[in-house]
Amino acid sequence: MGAVYTQLSLKERRRIEDWWHARVPVREMARVLKRSKSTIHREIKCNF
Repeated sequence: MGAVYTQLSLKERRRIEDWWHARVPVREMARVLKRSKSTIHREIKCNF
């Protein structure tokens, strides 16, 4: 069986948006949210 993935919550998406505008590094966002850097990059690319 493959890995199980969970979607980003609205709260996580808002935090990413706030951090993106504050120019927080993606690596730091991923560390705090306990998510993959690629997940954060994908969210930024698709929604900002």
